[in-house]
Amino acid sequence: MAGHSKWASIKRKKAINDNKRGANFSKYSREIQVATREGGADTSANVRLRMAIERAKRDGMPNDTIDRAVAKGSGASSDGDSYETVVYEGYGPAGVAVMAIALTDNRNRTAAEVRQAFSRHGGSLGETGTVAWQFDAVGQITIGLNGHDADEIELQAIDAGASDVASEDEAVVITTEPTSLSLVADNLRGGGFDIDDMGITRIPQMTVDIEGNQATTTMRLLEALDDLDDVSEVFTNASFEEEPTTV
Repeated sequence: MAGHSKWASIKRKKAINDNKRGANFSKYSREIQVATREGGADTSANVRLRMAIERAKRDGMPNDTIDRAVAKGSGASSDGDSYETVVYEGYGPAGVAVMAIALTDNRNRTAAEVRQAFSRHGGSLGETGTVAWQFDAVGQITIGLNGHDADEIELQAIDAGASDVASEDEAVVITTEPTSLSLVADNLRGGGFDIDDMGITRIPQMTVDIEGNQATTTMRLLEALDDLDDVSEVFTNASFEEEPTTV
């Protein structure tokens, strides 16, 4: 398995603690619109749209809001926004690699906001291709234990074709090939397991251990990027021994 940083699990806990549902709705809406425009409104054929809708529903986004986003993406609604996917790459403190995936209707605005986040927190925004080569695209599924045995989940995941399984923070994180994600997820659902999160993500091939002030500053950079309205996902190869305190 490629390297793993704690940012993903820290981000999951932060989302639960911050309860930023309203802020997330706009991000979900953008993702649904882009997924619909690029792959169509049929969730059985458009895995990206299916996953986006599932994430939105898990976070409490109303069905009518989801339907409006699909309508905008499919062109059925005249007030759809023209969002596009833009990848920003750069370095954080200690030279750690950072990627931010944005869905934006204004490249200039988003680039300025991302550049400011990097510069404020000890980082530097680079050119396209600067750090992307250090990450692998994989499918990832998170299942909370919720009374289940981790070994039971692991066995079913491996039988379904998962490439790696790891336990962390009262959850099991399952890694798959991108093309196998939906199949493995459906198999796990059929086995009675509730999926907390799933999607195509990027994990670092190798991680960089950081601590102390560098860890704190790096976490502030990741959080600042994640808090931007236009940014939907943030990835890093930084590995934190403990969760840094950023306040």
